[in-house]
Amino acid sequence: MTNSSTSPRTMRAAVLDAAGQPFRIARLDRPVAAAGEVLVRIHASGVNPLDTKIRAGQAAHAQQPLPAVLGMDLAGVVEAVGPGVTKFRRGDEVYGMAGGIGGLQGTLADYAAVDADLLALKPHNLGMREAAGLPLVFITAWEGLVDRAKTQAGQKVLVHGGAGGVGHMAVQLAVSLGAEVFATGAPSHADTIRRFGATPIDYTATTVDEYVARYTAGEGFDVVYDTVGGAVLDASFSAARRYGGHVVSCLGWGTHKLAPLSFRAATYSGVFTLLPMITGRGRAHHGEILEAATRLAEAGRLAPLMDARRFSLEEATSAHEAVEAGTARGRVVVGVSA
Repeated sequence: MTNSSTSPRTMRAAVLDAAGQPFRIARLDRPVAAAGEVLVRIHASGVNPLDTKIRAGQAAHAQQPLPAVLGMDLAGVVEAVGPGVTKFRRGDEVYGMAGGIGGLQGTLADYAAVDADLLALKPHNLGMREAAGLPLVFITAWEGLVDRAKTQAGQKVLVHGGAGGVGHMAVQLAVSLGAEVFATGAPSHADTIRRFGATPIDYTATTVDEYVARYTAGEGFDVVYDTVGGAVLDASFSAARRYGGHVVSCLGWGTHKLAPLSFRAATYSGVFTLLPMITGRGRAHHGEILEAATRLAEAGRLAPLMDARRFSLEEATSAHEAVEAGTARGRVVVGVSA
């Protein structure tokens, strides 16, 4: 059943005309929910490092034909549902990773018509800003720890970059699964890592061999999640448990020697969270993952670390620049609709 609305037929959007340029605020036709889609009035749009790379024209794996509206994460309210949608109804508060690549309209706009499979009901105890900071990073954490590594209670899990976007989600998720969690970070991040339930490891003062010896008696960690890439992925291979350890990475760029992994009889998996949006396959699983995130958040076991600054749609370029400059202290979110 399709719901109608008396809202204007146009909307504001932050449009990127060319790679590396500031966003331009424009009025575009408001989209209409097609079969299987939900029209969402967007209240908040999360900004990920990948969003900034797309804007800079540096993400060959996440193309968005220009000019375009960018932004992948959203939180908002269902304005209308398209034919065949029974999971949501008008007025529902929802969130999801819903666009901004592969020709899909992004979330830096007042409205977006979104595949209903990509959405879930927003946690009732999180605001729109907080909810918009969750989707990409939580889905990435889940695909690594649950779908790939099959993390179990009692296992020892090491998260590289435990105070980062994906990292602090992975820490909280691993803790919720009953694992004993350790996380690398700078000394300034130790309190944050500890607050989320992990033992902090100062990577600037401790070698891989030293922390493997200290925390695993030299055997290695059951699961190692690399969220940093490069040399950290190489270090992950040496930190995995002998006979059955598993390394997961969401940043597999570069050339790596697999011998350290092979010599430990351990295994490796990569995570590419964007695949369902790009291919159209497996989208319902993203909605299911966010349903799990909602349950964890409502149980008080999951919360995003938020940057204190607030950006409006007109300040979307400044929000991107904050992420690019590395000055963010948590998730950066653009407020769209009040």
